[in-house]
Amino acid sequence: MQVKKSWLERAFYAVAYELCAVMLLMLLASWLLNQDTAQIGALALMMTTAAMSWNIVFNALFERVERRRGWTRTPVLRAAHALLFEGGLVILLVPLAAWWLEISYWQAFLLDIGFFLFFLPYTFVFNWLYDGLRANLLRRLSRARAGMA
Repeated sequence: MQVKKSWLERAFYAVAYELCAVMLLMLLASWLLNQDTAQIGALALMMTTAAMSWNIVFNALFERVERRRGWTRTPVLRAAHALLFEGGLVILLVPLAAWWLEISYWQAFLLDIGFFLFFLPYTFVFNWLYDGLRANLLRRLSRARAGMA
C-alpha cells in the first residue's frame, strides 16, 4: 500500500531531486561545453525552476493515475515514468536554452538530448532510491508509533 504524499513532501522531493542534479550537471556541462560556470549556473537555475514546477505537477498526476489503476512501481513503470517526465521537459526547456545561449532550436534540442541522456538514468535511480528510503522511514515511524501505544 502506498501512503499518499503531502504537498510539503512533494516540494521536499523536488528540491532534493533538483539540487543533486544541478550539482552534477553544472560540473559536467561547464566542462563538456567549455562554458563559464556562471552562465551555465544561471541557465541551470532557470531550468531547475521550470523542472521543479513540472516535477511537482507531473508526479501528482502520475501518482493519481497510479493509485486509481492500482499499479505497482515495476522497472517498466519506472522507465515509463522517467520517459514521460523527460518528454515534458523537452517541451519546456528547449525554447529556454535556445534563448539563453543564443542558439538555434535545433542546437538547443541537441543540447536537450544530452541533458535527457543524463537525466533519464538519473531520474530512474533517484526515484528508486527515494522510494526505498521513504518506505524504510515510514516502516521505522510505524514501528516506533506501535511501540509507544
